[in-house]
Amino acid sequence: MKEKLLNWLNLVLVADVFLVLFGFIWLAIAAIGDAAGVNLGLDLWHQLWLPVFNPAIGILMGGALLSGLVSWVSRQFQAD
Repeated sequence: MKEKLLNWLNLVLVADVFLVLFGFIWLAIAAIGDAAGVNLGLDLWHQLWLPVFNPAIGILMGGALLSGLVSWVSRQFQAD
């Protein structure tokens, strides 16, 4: 059961990493476009920051900490 939970957690974290990377790449391209005077969605990115990208970063951090904690606890119990 623990392995299945960890596999699902890792799958969600991998998907979340790609969402965060997509958001970062979009921000970089949109900021460059805004500096050049081309609308590439910077305003839309700003609207999506709080409801989408900010929680995605928090989930990524929390999931990474949870995954590390579960692995550490698992290793501690296996050592006994």
